[in-house]
Amino acid sequence: MKRNILFIWLPVLLILLTTACSDDFLKVDPAGKWENENYPENNEEAFSVLIGAYDLMQWNYGRDWNSAFFAKNLPADDVNAGSFASDQLPYQNIDDYVNEADNTVTTAIWEGFYKTINHCNILLARLEADNEYKEHIVAEAKAIRAWNYFELVTMYGDVPYTTEPTTMENIHRARTPKSDVYVEIENDLKEAIDVLPIKTALPANERFRISKGAAQAMLGKVYLYQEKWPLAHAVLSEVIATEGEVYDLEEDFGDVWKEVAELGSESVFEILYTSQEGYDWGNFPWSPGLHESNVHIVLMGPRGDLFGNVGAIGLIGGWGFNLPGENIGKAFEQMGDDGPRYRGSLLSEEDFLAAGGEITGETEDDFHDYDKYIRIKYSTHASESNPSAAVKELNFTTNWRLIRYADVLLMAAEAYNEDNEPAKALIELNKVRERAGLDELPEMGKDALREAIKSERQLELAFEGSRFWDLVRWGDAADVLSADGFVAGKHEHFPIPQSEISANNEIEQEDQNPGF
Repeated sequence: MKRNILFIWLPVLLILLTTACSDDFLKVDPAGKWENENYPENNEEAFSVLIGAYDLMQWNYGRDWNSAFFAKNLPADDVNAGSFASDQLPYQNIDDYVNEADNTVTTAIWEGFYKTINHCNILLARLEADNEYKEHIVAEAKAIRAWNYFELVTMYGDVPYTTEPTTMENIHRARTPKSDVYVEIENDLKEAIDVLPIKTALPANERFRISKGAAQAMLGKVYLYQEKWPLAHAVLSEVIATEGEVYDLEEDFGDVWKEVAELGSESVFEILYTSQEGYDWGNFPWSPGLHESNVHIVLMGPRGDLFGNVGAIGLIGGWGFNLPGENIGKAFEQMGDDGPRYRGSLLSEEDFLAAGGEITGETEDDFHDYDKYIRIKYSTHASESNPSAAVKELNFTTNWRLIRYADVLLMAAEAYNEDNEPAKALIELNKVRERAGLDELPEMGKDALREAIKSERQLELAFEGSRFWDLVRWGDAADVLSADGFVAGKHEHFPIPQSEISANNEIEQEDQNPGF
């Protein structure tokens, strides 16, 4: 029999706010804790508590060695775990489909999502929306909660659902069917959309906040994952209707990932980091992981044991994780895509050597997971680190673009095609292809257009954490990934953390995801 002990949500009962997220776009001093049972009361306190939710997302997506953003990429065919075979085994095991329920990464990101959700639940329970400003805060908190639940059901399937603040009395909860969680996600987002302002109506230093367009894009994605095609393209078309005024594609694909385009026209939903702290090896806050720079960028830069003179291509040496896989290189080649999108995503070994780079690896471990490509997107660009920092590797300002406008266009194209509106699908698809320097696609049958959209998503969204989950929802994962170890009926989801099952009286071992 299980002991009646606290499970993975225990840390949220401490209800402490973090104080990260202080990018140049965000100059606030959030309160360090929930000061009393009436807190927050005024507008300033409400905003401060809201920032705590963004802080928690920054932490969860960038937490050292336990990043949700990083982990979402690993099971796909566009990346390999990289580094050495024995380096950070929890990451390696996700990549190799040998992760189990005690994997520290999938356990940690589960914890991170629920910390953020509980933070929103407390805010929503305590805040009386007695003016327009607080109504905005409430809508934003609902959208943040909805997004975190969407990430959970995508990665884990059925998950415990609640809108109540977690207490000692209600801490044990059973898994809620995924379909029921989707209903609640949709309701939160629809309520948020009715209140939230458009992005350009926000002050320039607050455009990190979820806007109406961001909530609409989230809802469109939620509909898409459920194959609710008419609903998906209806809400995504509302985002597209603002093209040129609120959202648009960046002219230069290579700029999308850089500081110059932070919170720009292509950014729909973005997690902020900053290089302004100027960390060094002595003061970098590895634990509890409240660093404000994006340390996972250095993880994904070219490792010195394998690559030499990476400055020839404008990079700083990194730690060699998340190496591009051979499949993504071949996919670009098969598409005939060798233009700005290719050059902004990855570089072949041949081109690296031609630019003056060197391959310096000597041992088999040096070449672990190396498929003769170097990452360019979300890599260690010297221009993205603090130029005055003594240790540039620890000071990358690169933000995670969780939803960008190109994704909105491709989601709309997919929904239009599946709803038998191919002409509208082609319009949105060809916008993305034009920016990539590719010819417009002509009219074609539904099945052929479906495959074209899949290929476009593979290339456009490479290394952004979409590929694996796209393959799963399309039913293509077994065909594409079985040679890498993917098992149908098991690996569509991460396992429910064993610590959760052991300590939660409402979840038994037989409730675990199949195969774990």
